[in-house]
Amino acid sequence: MKILLPVDGSSYTKRMLAWLTTHDEWLTGQHEFTVLTVVPQIPPHAAAMFPADQLKSYYEDTAEAIFKPIRKFTAKHNLATSYQGKIGHAPDVIAKMAEKGKYDLIIMGSHGHSNFMNLVAGSVATKVMAACKTPVLLVR
Repeated sequence: MKILLPVDGSSYTKRMLAWLTTHDEWLTGQHEFTVLTVVPQIPPHAAAMFPADQLKSYYEDTAEAIFKPIRKFTAKHNLATSYQGKIGHAPDVIAKMAEKGKYDLIIMGSHGHSNFMNLVAGSVATKVMAACKTPVLLVR
C-alpha cells in the first residue's frame, strides 16, 4: 500500500506516529510511506528582498527541521520511506500530491499547529478531505 504521511512537527504529528507504532499491521514491509511537509510560501513582495539561494535554503532547512525526528522514527522501525518538502498552501499541496502520486491512503494528525481554529478536525485536514478522493485516516 502506498501511504502519504503529511506532517508539520506538531503534537498531532507525534500522535499520528505513536498511533502507527501501536498498529503493527502498518509497520510491515508491505507498505511504502512518503513523508510530506509543506512550508508556507513567503509572499512574493517579501521574498523579493532575499537572494534566491537564501530562500531555497530557508525552505529546505524548515522542512529538514520537521523531518529530523521523523527520520529517527522511520529508521528505528525500518520503514520504507521517502521524504518530500514542498512549498505552498498545505491542503492544496497535500491533495494534489495524493492524487498525482496515486496514493492509496493519507494518514495525518487531525490538527496541526493551529488546532484552536477547528474543534473537530483542523482546517488543513478538513480541506484535504474535501479536495481529494484519496481516503484519509485522521489520528487525534
